[in-house]
Amino acid sequence: MSNSTIRWEQDADGVVVLTLDDPSSSANTMNDAYVRSMGETLDRLDAEKGSLRGVVLTSAKKTFFAGGNLGGLIQATPETKDVVLANVTLVKRQLRRLETLGLPVAAAINGAALGGGLEIALACHHRVVLDDPKVKLGFPEVTLGLLPGGGGVVRSVRLLGLTTALLELLLQGQQLRPEKAVKLGLAHETAADRDELLAKARAWVLANPDAAQPWDTKGYKVPGGTPSSPSLASSLPAFPANLEKQLKGAPYPAPAAILAAAVESLQVDVETAFVVEGRYFLDLVVGQISTNMIQALWFDLNRINGGGSRPSGPEKYAARKVGVLGAGMMGAGIAHAFAKAGVDVVLKDVGVEAAEKGKAHVAGLVGKQVSRGRMAQEAADALLARITPTGDAADLAGCDVVVEAVFEDQALKHRVLSEAEAHAAPDALLASNTSTLPITGLAEGVQRPADVVGMHFFSPVDKMPLVELIVGRDTSDEALARAYDVVRQIGKTPIVVQDSRGFFTSRVFGTLVMEGAALLAEGLAPMSVERAALQAGFPAGPLTLLDEVTLTLPLKIRDEAAKAGIADEHPGVAVLRAMVEQGRTGKAAGQGFFDWQPEKRVWPGLSGLFPSKAPDAQDAVPFHDAQERLLFAMAVETARCVEEEVLTSVEDANIGSIMGIGFPPLYGGVLQYVDQYAGGVAGFVARADELADRYGERFRPPAILLERAVPAGSLRAAVAG
Repeated sequence: MSNSTIRWEQDADGVVVLTLDDPSSSANTMNDAYVRSMGETLDRLDAEKGSLRGVVLTSAKKTFFAGGNLGGLIQATPETKDVVLANVTLVKRQLRRLETLGLPVAAAINGAALGGGLEIALACHHRVVLDDPKVKLGFPEVTLGLLPGGGGVVRSVRLLGLTTALLELLLQGQQLRPEKAVKLGLAHETAADRDELLAKARAWVLANPDAAQPWDTKGYKVPGGTPSSPSLASSLPAFPANLEKQLKGAPYPAPAAILAAAVESLQVDVETAFVVEGRYFLDLVVGQISTNMIQALWFDLNRINGGGSRPSGPEKYAARKVGVLGAGMMGAGIAHAFAKAGVDVVLKDVGVEAAEKGKAHVAGLVGKQVSRGRMAQEAADALLARITPTGDAADLAGCDVVVEAVFEDQALKHRVLSEAEAHAAPDALLASNTSTLPITGLAEGVQRPADVVGMHFFSPVDKMPLVELIVGRDTSDEALARAYDVVRQIGKTPIVVQDSRGFFTSRVFGTLVMEGAALLAEGLAPMSVERAALQAGFPAGPLTLLDEVTLTLPLKIRDEAAKAGIADEHPGVAVLRAMVEQGRTGKAAGQGFFDWQPEKRVWPGLSGLFPSKAPDAQDAVPFHDAQERLLFAMAVETARCVEEEVLTSVEDANIGSIMGIGFPPLYGGVLQYVDQYAGGVAGFVARADELADRYGERFRPPAILLERAVPAGSLRAAVAG
């Protein structure tokens, strides 16, 4: 077994420890070397099993097994279906051989077992998991547009029951901590360290010579029954409806395929069930949506988190003491993020009372974590102890990073940054959480403009994983690198954009919500506007989003742009002004496009201000046009950002649009949407021109798209070039 990814160690009692250890990679994956090695290992086990008492399967890596070979899967096409099916069928056959070998097999799970890693573990008869909060078990395939194709659906529904497997494991891609995995029945026991892990697995093997999988045991009944069981059969019709409700009508094929594969696999024998699962997997893996999602949410995201947009020169940096200016919801959220990462925080506001309110907000956040069992009280107390509320700028002494999160007013930001600069460490990074004001202008208020960078967090900070870093005219590579490292230090994903009004995310987000307002003015019913967005894959409708950000904010941004000589004649502006004149300013006021109390419902007065047209009216906006207008508005504006060099990275554009402003992940991000549109960039340009001719010049494709349309090209190549 030369060059094997699996090490064989046999003890005097006849127990073989198989250690997964791919010498060519820092993680084990289901690549060609693994498949070859597993085949060789199974052949040897078969040949020598007469002298063996059992098998323990573990890993030499930090993770147990990372999963499928996504580099290979993303290249799958309808033309290569036969090859893909043969490969996944071989993987399944190998795992089936392992569980029917006639020897007890225990998995000693020393690290994360996600996707293919969990499929390998489920093919073992017993699972011992290292009791470490960093260890996660789960099937995240659905988040990449796939389903577990190595037997994960078949085994999990038989082990846990249909309902539990679907809701707790498969449909949302949950990643379970060891204690939850044991409680659910996915694993059998935990171990405190690696020695105990291997000892428990070995002891179980020796004590269970006749081990077999439950589903291979005569008389085994699946928990909750099969689809032929009256109790389960009566509830099955509700599953598709609940799934549709969960997805809000968005066209994600993977959840529906998982549901179908799970139900159908329980109506046949195990071997046939593997065939059913494989066919559904094949349809997904050769489809465009899984390609989009794998590219964005795996390759693009990993490149960013690995430092893809970070200047390469400066040494890696870690913040030691952070000053946060402004203790409102954003400032408190930022303070929480740093304190959670173990960094001391000085939370400053105009007075200590206001700062104390900000800390109280953090206390509320960690209190929820404690009450839900996700954080120990001792850890919560330690986190809060790291936050010092103050009204005195002198307490910023020693802060090596300062983040201002005060109101969007340049004069105010000048004042607080200048004050902080005078008291913080002499070389402190000076960051602004502004969402719209140019960083170059903000840097004019301090003595060290080279140390000023935009650090735009998204609300709510504790849930939103993205931070937009903005490079001003004078921002140094050192400052950008420090900001990048600080964002990674707190576990968030940084994208890097160049300075401009609105930068990338706020600028492009504005096109989405304003287009929603324009659709309303053109006679599309309010809930049709919302459904157009939801069924296109957006997480929320544009009218809901406008209410949540408040209707006055986009108007203020446009008024400020007008003062700077930037004209904006978007038809959505008139809608917002009409609403504000009615005193309808958004969710915070309890009334906007919706009445928010006692529960959310469309404001009845909307029909008087903006009468809806019948869908069959000659000048009615077709529903498909409404969907594409929302998508194209964002895509065309992003192309302009590329053309103006506000964006210089494909990955930053795609991940920023998905994780920051809700662009549907099924398209792989906003630039990927253009490239994968029917007909490629040329098809997108043709459709954009159609929309511009009918609905306005804002849809007219910029030069960079025209250049890439003929000859056929891609925006990814344009930016990368």
